[in-house]
Amino acid sequence: MASFAVTEDAIEVPLDGLRGDRARGEVVVRNRETANCLICHSIPGTAERFMGEVGPPLAGVGSRLNPGQIRLRVVDPTLWNPQAIMPAYHRTEGLLRVDPRYRGRPVLTAQEVEDVVAYLSALEAPER
Repeated sequence: MASFAVTEDAIEVPLDGLRGDRARGEVVVRNRETANCLICHSIPGTAERFMGEVGPPLAGVGSRLNPGQIRLRVVDPTLWNPQAIMPAYHRTEGLLRVDPRYRGRPVLTAQEVEDVVAYLSALEAPER
């Protein structure tokens, strides 16, 4: 687990000082076995089937939130909004109904979090 500091509504410093990779981040976001972002969110420019509508569309998220804000929401959205239904992807304590394969370890590593931040930060807003 990487340590981090929350400043207002963001984690401004990349986890463990890592640099994210957009291409790897896209793979993480599309992976229905681990992050499973598509169960709640839709992503642009894809032929993915069965994308969710519970969470906001991810198109243009980089124009709505800065990388630090995206990072906080991926690491643990309840640190920003205690009522958030999105799961924490880089937390191990205080979780309920954790899949046995994730007990004691975060769903996403610090590198995967940074890769997701890089990918989401680059998503373009939909054309109107």
